[in-house]
Amino acid sequence: MIAINQLKIEIVFRNNKAVATDEAALRKKASKLLCISDAQIEKIQILKHSIDARKKPQLFHVYTLGVCLKDEQQEEKTVRRCRNANIAMYEVPPYIFPESGTEALCERPVIIGMGPAGLFCGYMLAKHGYRPILLERGFDVETRTKSVEEFWKGGRLDTESNVQFGEGGAGTFSDGKLNTLVKDKSGRNREVLSIFVECGAPPEILYESKPHIGTDILKKVVTNMREFILENDGSVRFGAKVTGLKTENGSLTGVEINDTDVIKTNNAVLAIGHSARDTFEYLERIQISMEAKAFAIGMRVEHSQSLINESMYGSEHGNALPAAPYKLTAKTSTGRGVYSFCMCPGGYVVNASSEDGRLAVNGMSYSDRGGKNANSAIIVQVSPADYGSDKPLAGIAFQRGLEEKAFALGEGKIPVQYYGDYVKNRVSAENEAYNKPCTKGGYKLTNLRGLLPDACEAAFMEGMEQFDRTIKGYAKEDAILSGIESRTSSPVRIHRDETLQSPSVRGLYPCGEGAGYAGGITSAAMDGILVAEKIASQYRPFVDKTVVV
Repeated sequence: MIAINQLKIEIVFRNNKAVATDEAALRKKASKLLCISDAQIEKIQILKHSIDARKKPQLFHVYTLGVCLKDEQQEEKTVRRCRNANIAMYEVPPYIFPESGTEALCERPVIIGMGPAGLFCGYMLAKHGYRPILLERGFDVETRTKSVEEFWKGGRLDTESNVQFGEGGAGTFSDGKLNTLVKDKSGRNREVLSIFVECGAPPEILYESKPHIGTDILKKVVTNMREFILENDGSVRFGAKVTGLKTENGSLTGVEINDTDVIKTNNAVLAIGHSARDTFEYLERIQISMEAKAFAIGMRVEHSQSLINESMYGSEHGNALPAAPYKLTAKTSTGRGVYSFCMCPGGYVVNASSEDGRLAVNGMSYSDRGGKNANSAIIVQVSPADYGSDKPLAGIAFQRGLEEKAFALGEGKIPVQYYGDYVKNRVSAENEAYNKPCTKGGYKLTNLRGLLPDACEAAFMEGMEQFDRTIKGYAKEDAILSGIESRTSSPVRIHRDETLQSPSVRGLYPCGEGAGYAGGITSAAMDGILVAEKIASQYRPFVDKTVVV
């Protein structure tokens, strides 16, 4: 295959809508750059796509295009003849699951948690014959969605079925962003995206520079992944909270569920997510090796999506393209980093609480990103030095203190304030001239000053003012703040060695975001696949010795 990089096609607008680039236009452009006829091209494939708005109002689609010729032997000659740095031979790096190990599995492997890490680990093990047992303290995505929507309407918080807990993990109620900064020489990133597509995600995620699928499609994908696991002799149990680990001579022998049942196993993947605080407390009591780690805290910040579109694409065609994302970073005078995180174009700020008396927020978008507001977490780096303790779970205690303040400020609802009032340290009031919050869950106008620690509060405001120089109007008086964004990543890292097992208990595999080895849907899924590879490279697929062949 020939790859053409930086292939630009100007975006054409008709009736205030961007006209999609058709295959004929791509073939024509490719044949011209390769100095060949269209008839010589067998097929083309989009490998990457983005939008270049640096010369607005003139906007461009930018492609990396894969081109296969009818005469494959002519491809290398064509590349040499072109003498163009943007044209080269290309081969899609294949993902290869390792060959099975030689040890026999005495019991089926258990996966604790069905967020991205647990789901993808289970999917790969099921696919290759290991018959995993997946345990989820929450419930299936259909039941979970009903619980969450009831809570958002003012109902009771279900501490076992909410935005954080249940099938699909916290990412199920998010924008479904699938980009990652993890370098991927193994092909795991593309394998994750391919599995998503096989399970119902749109194929565009394979090439878009900032892929996303939205919470509505993500729910369908998660359900299809579960069905695949079941069809391949895996098992899934909901409402199955792990309350204990059984060990003998430092090795795992079983997993206790709901303080009663015990599943015998010698291999358990600990993919519990970043909010399973009671499980972290149990792990500390049994002296599983772990440490506090840095993460970030801040506020959700909302603006009208039109403002963001016009800033990114220009005023002439700002609202004629899909809702624009953005990414912002600042280095403050004190050295603290401030940056945007989990930006949700056309999205909603959601009440993402999981504990009574404590409140956290997150961002969520549907696949069409059709909401009137854009929102993003604007967060400030914090480290163990900020927690007031050097204990492994000091970061969790730090989070809980912030979430208790947020709950009190909003009287159980999302506490909200306009940025102008935040700067002036006064309670916000309704203002007909201002943009209104887009939330899932009730909100209350209040004064958010003092919610963040003083050093973080100063850094947050300094960052906001810096961002206003990049996106004009970002620090306007009517920008909407919601608090608190406290679940950006795990404040704990559970140690693991080169075999990915805990040094405290052999056969226990800390995995994903909760264990401190990922920071989003894709990186968590990739870590789940990595752990599946480690288990498979040691053991043969599971054979039920009770079945006579």
